[in-house]
Amino acid sequence: MREWLEYAVAWTGLKLLGLLPRPAVRFVGASFASVAYAFRTPLRRAAMFNLKLAFPDWSEAKREDVIRGMIRQIGWMAGEFSQFPRYTRKNIERVVVIDGAENFDFGQRRGKGVLFLTGHMSAWELSSFAHALYGHPLHFLVRPISNARVDALINRYRCLSGNRPIDKNKSARAILKVLGDGGTVGILSDHNTALEEGVFVDFFGIPASTTSGLARIALRTDAAVVPGFLSWDDSLQKYRLRFEPPVELVRTGDEEADVRENTQRFTRVIEDFVRAHPGQWLWVHKRWKTRPPGEPPIYPF
Repeated sequence: MREWLEYAVAWTGLKLLGLLPRPAVRFVGASFASVAYAFRTPLRRAAMFNLKLAFPDWSEAKREDVIRGMIRQIGWMAGEFSQFPRYTRKNIERVVVIDGAENFDFGQRRGKGVLFLTGHMSAWELSSFAHALYGHPLHFLVRPISNARVDALINRYRCLSGNRPIDKNKSARAILKVLGDGGTVGILSDHNTALEEGVFVDFFGIPASTTSGLARIALRTDAAVVPGFLSWDDSLQKYRLRFEPPVELVRTGDEEADVRENTQRFTRVIEDFVRAHPGQWLWVHKRWKTRPPGEPPIYPF
């Protein structure tokens, strides 16, 4: 019964929001996100604590301003998600513009597939959706939602532009197949990773457990690792999807050292983007939760 109720709420919410004009649905999304954040003490603690770790010299007022920007971005993403059935190749340029398309094209022309390096920036669900409408559908890694019906509903929206999901728990063979066929796989690489799945690299000068899978796959397949991040551009009143040149891989012959060094390179690219757009990253996530063996927890709550 609970599974059906959750599905009914999700389906009804998406359908009702989808009927509203885009400005209205973004306003509703931002308002809901603001209220939800106010009632979620763990999220508020994590966001403020993360900002103190990353920007210790900032004032409290500046951190609060960044958090307000983050909340607005999350709310806008919820609104944009409900609009996915309306977006087409003919109208997507009103919402998202592409920068650095030549960088993605260069990576693709190498013929060994592309690993789309990205993170939880701005309305991140919109980045791969829009890029598919621009003619570049991809496969993306997802962690299945526990409610199978809600999971199917969300993925149906995500796939309206031609993208396809890969279960994160069963991803290795599927990723290799896609890359072998010259396809693209999108990977969010900015969240905390379990000790057995990651390596520690610096993120804002603090060791952070980071997925090693991206580096291992890149080294094995020689696929191009192309960073691509979405951000809101106030001057354009549109989202900007910016692709950077492929990250040059380090190959010394020492596999573990190469995995660590390349993961550091990928993480540095993400950090640079977060520093440039601090109000558009998901600060509520406990990015530094996993600690090296023997090191005490970094979060006091």
